Amino acid sequence: MERGGRRNCFSKILARASTVVNQAVAKSSAGKYFKLEARKSSFSKEFRAGIVTFFTLAYIISVNASILTDSGGPCTENDCTPAQNTTRPACKFDMNPGYQSCLERTKSDLIVATLLASMVACFAMGSIANLPLALAPGMGANAFFAYNMVGFHGSGTVSYSTGLAVVMLEGCLFLLLSATGLRSKLARLIPRSVRLASAVGIGLFLAFTGLQVHQGMGLVGPSKSTLVTLTACLKTDYATGECLGGKLESPTFWLGAVGFLITATCLSRQVNGSMIFGIALVTVVSWIRDTSVTIFITGNLRLLEIFLLIFSLFVYKDSTTIYT
Repeated sequence: MERGGRRNCFSKILARASTVVNQAVAKSSAGKYFKLEARKSSFSKEFRAGIVTFFTLAYIISVNASILTDSGGPCTENDCTPAQNTTRPACKFDMNPGYQSCLERTKSDLIVATLLASMVACFAMGSIANLPLALAPGMGANAFFAYNMVGFHGSGTVSYSTGLAVVMLEGCLFLLLSATGLRSKLARLIPRSVRLASAVGIGLFLAFTGLQVHQGMGLVGPSKSTLVTLTACLKTDYATGECLGGKLESPTFWLGAVGFLITATCLSRQVNGSMIFGIALVTVVSWIRDTSVTIFITGNLRLLEIFLLIFSLFVYKDSTTIYT
């Protein structure tokens, strides 16, 4: 009873403090600008929604960079080492050290570009459009760009630079259509059934991408007889993604499956923050080093160094102290 009374007392104090803060923010210039009272919202509600939205979108930072890096980016056979390999385009698929180094630099640049683009877009949407919407690169478009247009490590018919130019022109065209109001008029011409089917199709495409070997859970891989097949293998061919042994024994797949089941269970029971629980479990477990599911692969400490540097910015005043 005593412990329950303390818990109830703490809950009342927390609720009272939240009410005071919500009222103060609602009456402030920021609260009036964002129309918290008019929209029947509050600072605490928006804060929680923002945290959940961030965690559900944070994966895009790394996944977008990884998918675009699969296209090879600006890297070519000229980056392969030793020098005699530069005349052999196949060196891009042989885990060549020089080419892999170029891919790592490209991925780092793409992470920064993703962060900056998302930050500017979210800030503009909130401060200028005054809408509680988060914007980030779309997973469907980047997968189509990397695997269909440019191809894995530049094996497609369109070069990386040409593909980027096409995407920029497409963005300018859509901006013009939106600014002139033609986009909404064109959208009304499309039958409702087609619009709904398009949304479902994009969702299935994203799910299929997330299940693939290179940038996903690894459940789906290529097959010579059926085009695609179940894999989740311990070993896969880097270039083709074909299973080399240990089918349905991949630890990363089973970790992702457990995280998915946790999220699905929480959603079915309408648990608040259900999306976070599955993401948090998979993330924390993947941080543990010297395991079969760690993202910090032995022999390549670059990811670990980046992680420690970012973590140190939140914990230490001097970020270099974490290495001493």
